[in-house]
Amino acid sequence: MKAVVQDRYGSVDTLELREVEQPAPAAGEVLVRVHAASVNAYDWHYLHGDPKIARLAFGLRAPKVRIRGRDFAGRVEGVGPGVEGLRPGDEVYGETDGSFAEYVCAKDSETDLKPAHLTFEQAAAMPLAANTALMGLRDVAGLKAGQSVLVNGASGGVGTFAVQIAKAFGAEVTGVCSSRNAELVGSLGADQVVDYGREDFTRAGHRYDVLLDLVGNRSLRDLRRATAPTGTIVLSGGGVFEGGSVLGPIRLVARGQLASPFIRQRVAQLPAKASKENFATLRELAEAGKIAPVVERTYPLTETAEAIRHLEVEHARAKIVLTV
Repeated sequence: MKAVVQDRYGSVDTLELREVEQPAPAAGEVLVRVHAASVNAYDWHYLHGDPKIARLAFGLRAPKVRIRGRDFAGRVEGVGPGVEGLRPGDEVYGETDGSFAEYVCAKDSETDLKPAHLTFEQAAAMPLAANTALMGLRDVAGLKAGQSVLVNGASGGVGTFAVQIAKAFGAEVTGVCSSRNAELVGSLGADQVVDYGREDFTRAGHRYDVLLDLVGNRSLRDLRRATAPTGTIVLSGGGVFEGGSVLGPIRLVARGQLASPFIRQRVAQLPAKASKENFATLRELAEAGKIAPVVERTYPLTETAEAIRHLEVEHARAKIVLTV
């Protein structure tokens, strides 16, 4: 099969489309014929091995996982022992490393039936980004109807889902983005849209029950100023493409964790653990018309390097998807 392989850390020029051995499903796994896969900030960080502290997980000298990609949507071709809920022919979506390929093996526990009305390209845009938004708002912040939410980075992959999920939960939502993306964020349901080029949301006098920071370019002091006295700040910073750092966005997360015991506001890290249960929830939200993936551009698998370069250089809005 064809797959996008990386042997060393570096720029997109280290990526090669090669013939590799097709995987076979182990116990608890499904073999999926990939029809589409989306590009995430995760892929950029893995590509560069940045921040450097992440190499403790990615691989010290070279990537442990040589095939890039995380999100996928496709059709089940085979199942391993112990898989009961899925069968060959099912259209599915989910998360696993190595999805920039014609076939991928994924855990049954991290794969679910794709939303029936979505294309493979739309479904592939959902797993990591939508699940991150869901967990940040529901599980970390405990978002309730009537609360106010600010999403910093509202036009990105996670941000576009966060705006929609927060609205689905009955929150009043403010999205922060550039002027070119203001119309998009408003169309997703944001009650207010802040153009960061014209207004500093940390000095506008508004304080929010939940502040979801997906950019990582503001200090903890700034973020606290825009958060209610007993509100929650959820930190990510995964969308920063600076490179060459040791800690990167982890620095802000660490500061938040150190400060948290001494302040009334709650500061928490944004998790992203894939699960069939979360993907089922997202499928239900999509099928109910409460969330819809926004895909800016699609590229063929042969142009994976260009897709990641677009994410890095153009600060892509919403999602970039590869067709396989």
